[in-house]
Amino acid sequence: MTTAAKDSGGSGDGGPPAAGYQVRLRVWRGDADGGGLAEFTVQAHEGEVVLDVIHRLQATQAPDLAVRWNCKAGKCGSCGAEVNGRPRLLCMTRMSALPRDEVITVTPMRTFPVIRDLVTDVGFNYGKAREVPAFVPPEGLAPGEYRMAQQDVARSQEFRKCIECFLCQNVCHVIRDHDDNKPAFAGPRFLMRIAELDMHPLDAAAEQDLDRRAGAQEDHGLGYCNITKCCTEVCPENIHITDNALIPMKERVADRKYDPLVWLGRTIRRRRG
Repeated sequence: MTTAAKDSGGSGDGGPPAAGYQVRLRVWRGDADGGGLAEFTVQAHEGEVVLDVIHRLQATQAPDLAVRWNCKAGKCGSCGAEVNGRPRLLCMTRMSALPRDEVITVTPMRTFPVIRDLVTDVGFNYGKAREVPAFVPPEGLAPGEYRMAQQDVARSQEFRKCIECFLCQNVCHVIRDHDDNKPAFAGPRFLMRIAELDMHPLDAAAEQDLDRRAGAQEDHGLGYCNITKCCTEVCPENIHITDNALIPMKERVADRKYDPLVWLGRTIRRRRG
């Protein structure tokens, strides 16, 4: 296939090219040692997303441009970047939603170290994932014997839509603007995971003396979250991270810590012990 055929936006079978227009792009180029914004003019076509234009830029002008992507369907979470300063998935950001008469700026996610161009090192998130204790199966039940009420299934099903694009981690100002918070703060994605496990009716963590609520507060920095809802605003799966996971988790932690009856019960158990 010739370059002209690839650039036409057509199907490549000899049919007429789709209507197109010129886009001015400002793309960050560089690596861990530094870099800057480079300007390009690229052809775009109706119905395309930003990732299409980035691929055309690779094909025609910048073959060494690094960008991470996989499914191009908004399900792998690989192509996270910042478009005009807002964290987005490149494959889910339609060109029609961006102003044609303005420069479109595409930069890497700011919270994580740059590897090259638009690719960042998101290893921080996988480290935090390993710190969250896994689901503890109920004793005496085989996997096929688990039974849950439908409303309990529905409560956690929302959180399982997460594609781990880490846009919520990227936009959270607790770690975005304060690098020294990273060792103590898991971020919204993994606090949501802890909340999901804490509300799971079959999780037997407490039977193994694993207190998920105390862990969220003491080990994963739940108290750092000041519920600005920025994580919810950028979630491509429209998960209500703040309202349905973080705020209820904060309330359960507060109840456990300050409720006088809970305090009395803990005191009696300690004295008996």
